[in-house]
Amino acid sequence: MKASPFLEHLSAELQKRFGETFAIKDVSPEFGGSINESFRLGTTQGHFFLKRNNAQNYPEMFRHEAAGLNLLKTLTSFKVPEVILWGETGDHAFIIIEYLTKENNSLAFWKTFGHNLANMHKQTHDGFGLKHSNYIGSLHQSNTFKQSWADFFVSERLVPMVSMAHQAGKLDVDTVKKFEKLCFKMNDMFPAETPALLHGDLWSGNYMCTRGDTPCIFDPAVYYGHREMDLAMMQLFGGFHADTYKAYQEIYPLESGWKQRVDLCNLYPLLVHVNLFGGNYVKQVKQLVSQYT
Repeated sequence: MKASPFLEHLSAELQKRFGETFAIKDVSPEFGGSINESFRLGTTQGHFFLKRNNAQNYPEMFRHEAAGLNLLKTLTSFKVPEVILWGETGDHAFIIIEYLTKENNSLAFWKTFGHNLANMHKQTHDGFGLKHSNYIGSLHQSNTFKQSWADFFVSERLVPMVSMAHQAGKLDVDTVKKFEKLCFKMNDMFPAETPALLHGDLWSGNYMCTRGDTPCIFDPAVYYGHREMDLAMMQLFGGFHADTYKAYQEIYPLESGWKQRVDLCNLYPLLVHVNLFGGNYVKQVKQLVSQYT
């Protein structure tokens, strides 16, 4: 990234935190997915991780991400990157967080991960939802509080994504009607549990092993929901050792039949992928909703 008004703004804002001697020494590109541009900032205070995108396309994305990271950092045993700075300048929105280096993990890593996740899910709230909306990938995610998980899952997760996909021509009327049937009987499909603090987007791209075999999580889509949602998404694309689930059960045993509800939980992330990418995800969603109806 060349010298620019954007970097000048970042430098000035970071000087307010670290002092006038602070300076950005170099900037190098990093992989950051399809939504954001990502960079490693070399500075007089060490390295930081920078993400930026178009502020108009994704309003308040990084404010919500910062809030989610801070909540996880406060309430969990996971390593969570420290939020250094977030804001907007010109057309850009940005967030700067602690830069962490990926390390190779041992089998002990997975046990720690499972224990940390179970303890995270013990953090509860008096309702399902969150005090603010946020994002799942590049899509807006509403988190209006509900008193029952079935109500929240239907009104805040399935209905918005099904409606979006139908309006875009990705789901036909027959599939929408099947979703309506599924939603009607949702009260009977999950065991009653207290709301759990969820990462919300817990796939293999959103965790890593850091120094000392320490599990780190990032890029959250936080809310208080049914804990099986995190466990299900971990299995959607793989990447988690079987010891993770065994360790989880040692701390916070899951209700019977949880494995049979994995596909039900994953209807939500699959619908997100339908809206983002279409393709084979449409076929998967149609097969699953037919299975449950």
